[in-house]
Amino acid sequence: QLQLVESGGGLVQPGGSLRLSCAASGFTLDYYAIGWFRQAPGKEREGVSCISSSGGNTNYADSVKGRFTISRDNAKNTVYLQMNSLKPEDTAVYYCAAGLIATRLFEEYDYWGQGTQVTVSS
Repeated sequence: QLQLVESGGGLVQPGGSLRLSCAASGFTLDYYAIGWFRQAPGKEREGVSCISSSGGNTNYADSVKGRFTISRDNAKNTVYLQMNSLKPEDTAVYYCAAGLIATRLFEEYDYWGQGTQVTVSS
């Protein structure tokens, strides 16, 4: 069974950091681009970042550029999203997804995780 599992979410104060992980089971991530998306209550799903299968190409939403870093360790079959200088507006459920093209368009992704909650609050 092909599955993506996110972890690392939680409650953090403004200015704090979290590292999200996206682990695959049932398939290897080597050949897939990975995207991170988030959705806050009452808001549309937003493409936060993406990384190509090789890790050579990355892309970020303007809202997180300079604060978030996406990376991957294909040996561990895992992709990470390091989130620094977190703001209350970063509060959302974060999802990872696997697809063939590194893009922040959710329609291009075939496999999705169940999401992990990130809450930034004092």
